[in-house]
Amino acid sequence: MSRLLQLAAGLLLPGMTMAGDGLQPADTSWILTSTVLVLFMTLPGLAMFYGGLVRSKNVLSILLQCFAIAGIVSILWLVVGYSIAFAEGSDYLGGLSRVMFSGIQEDTLRDGLPESLFALFQMTFAIITPALIIGGFAERMKFSAVLLFSAIWLLVVYAPIAHWVWGGGWLGNMGLLDFAGGTVVHITAGVSALVAALVIGPRKGFPETPMMPHNMTMSVAGAGMLWVGWFGFNGGSALAANGDAAMAMLITHLSAAAGAMTWMFYEWIKYGKPTALGAITGMVAGLGTITPASGFVGPAGALVIGVSAGIVCFNATLLIKRVWKIDDSLDVFPVHGVGGMLGTLLAGVFASTELGLFSGQGFADGIDSMSQQVGVQLTGIVATVAYTAIATFVILKVVGMLTGGIRVSSEAENQGLDISDHEERGYVNL
Repeated sequence: MSRLLQLAAGLLLPGMTMAGDGLQPADTSWILTSTVLVLFMTLPGLAMFYGGLVRSKNVLSILLQCFAIAGIVSILWLVVGYSIAFAEGSDYLGGLSRVMFSGIQEDTLRDGLPESLFALFQMTFAIITPALIIGGFAERMKFSAVLLFSAIWLLVVYAPIAHWVWGGGWLGNMGLLDFAGGTVVHITAGVSALVAALVIGPRKGFPETPMMPHNMTMSVAGAGMLWVGWFGFNGGSALAANGDAAMAMLITHLSAAAGAMTWMFYEWIKYGKPTALGAITGMVAGLGTITPASGFVGPAGALVIGVSAGIVCFNATLLIKRVWKIDDSLDVFPVHGVGGMLGTLLAGVFASTELGLFSGQGFADGIDSMSQQVGVQLTGIVATVAYTAIATFVILKVVGMLTGGIRVSSEAENQGLDISDHEERGYVNL
């Protein structure tokens, strides 16, 4: 009877490809949607989130940096980035079989999806990761240096680590649990932002002069876009329209809510008033921290991870800014870097099926104990941090030599990058 129904569907809908033919139409539809959501996270989500957090004289520079990174990363992903990350190769690098998307046709499939769609979906991840880093050196790096750094960083840091974890490399083969980018996206971005902040030095006046966000309305709107877009980021990483995607979306939402409320109430208790800045920063911390665990833990585990993100990332921010006095302008390392490490580690705990209400979906294949899985998670964290820190430092030094220094002049910093780099203003005084 089912065979007759399939034949009837083929006669009535000749353009429809049945699941048995390889292409999965429902999965393809969902990943098409997820791809739009993830690009929406960068443009306009992250651009507005970051844009509102800087001073008004630098708002256009941040918006343009996000916009330009989206353009340059897309081209490099086509040329060689995708091949380094996802083509068959060694344990550390993909081969060159997908340079210029070679071999990808309309009917080329990967995991039941058109490979063109898979490559595009992964491109959106490659776009947002270097865009996250700009928060570490916001308001003081030359535009030319930003573009050159982002281009080299994509090929030297992001693409190789994506291969290690998702492209058939050594960390994935070891059994690392990273569903949507705790190591590949958040740890790499956070560590690189910290290294960049150290290399370039603090903004003039930091930490004595308050440098408050100039437009919280813009930042709250951008944060809302990030929250919505993250459903595609984590839910889409299931690469299917199924229960894994639905659970990842549920878990993502719960962790975001827990992170936002934990940070807000923690701040309220500590300083006497809740702030919009605290709530949206906690939300991003909850999202970044749940990202690696979103396909492996259950709802109760996600609640614990979100609360943990609010507490740990809040205190990491105080440590970086007030104790160590490092000017990571928009808190990329304490939110994304620390959150990514925390989430990657806790994925190895709450994936366990033996935690009662807090149980998850189980450990990686071939791993039968929490201690073993946590060991693999720690290996992934340490390897990612070490490689990213060293490579980022070298890239910054090379970019500095090629551009005559990565930092704008003192006069340009005082004037603001909108005018000094782009001869434009974000706002016109009427």
